[in-house]
Amino acid sequence: MSTSPVAPLKLLIVDDEPLARDRLRALLSDLAVQLPSEVVGEAANGLLALEILREQTVDVVLADIRMPGMDGIELATHLGRFEKPPAVIFTTAYDNYAVQAFDLNAVDYLLKPVRAQRLLAALQKVPGPRPDAALLAGIGQEVRGGGRTHLSCHERGRLLLVPIAEVLYFKADLKYVTARTVEREYLLDEALTHLETEFADRFLRLHRAVLVAKTALAGFEKTAVDDAEAYGWALLRGVPEKLPVSRRQWAPAKALVKHA
Repeated sequence: MSTSPVAPLKLLIVDDEPLARDRLRALLSDLAVQLPSEVVGEAANGLLALEILREQTVDVVLADIRMPGMDGIELATHLGRFEKPPAVIFTTAYDNYAVQAFDLNAVDYLLKPVRAQRLLAALQKVPGPRPDAALLAGIGQEVRGGGRTHLSCHERGRLLLVPIAEVLYFKADLKYVTARTVEREYLLDEALTHLETEFADRFLRLHRAVLVAKTALAGFEKTAVDDAEAYGWALLRGVPEKLPVSRRQWAPAKALVKHA
């Protein structure tokens, strides 16, 4: 009785070092008899990887942790929003707290130089657990020394990236948060409190439901009459909207603009 051949694992290799990508390709070729695989693409950072993944479906992403542009940890955060997220196996030259934390949460990693049998053992875990989003966010801030470079959201079946540098403000409404850029709004599945913590150096809380980019503040005006929603209003650069400012945040926000 014949058995159907095992479909090869489809992989994407993400590393800013061409030699590291070449080594992974060579190892995968050596392991082909034990575990058939197909490398469908390579990328030098997370942003380029996401471009490929808009067109290609893969089973596994082999991602370096430290890369310019978008690192592997942030890439994994965005992959977690896919309808069918690929498994992520991290590769790194750093045997430190980050990879230990991933290991404790059953997310595999490979230390460079990657060894064939270690790579095989990692791939044999697929499909396996997916990275925990909260853990990724916390470790990512420690590794890169700051928050994510992009946020992501789904719109009409597509994953959209929102550069943090372009966000003027975040406004919470029920379970969603709206991110506003000069061009448009994006609906995010994020918590305002988490955004405030992650991007404390860039955004200021104006109101229980509003965070504003410090560089977007242009000025303030007091409400003409008693208003339950706001003590005053913040004026922004680049957009006509006004944002509510609570009594508690009025003085800190005005002081920030005065000393800018």
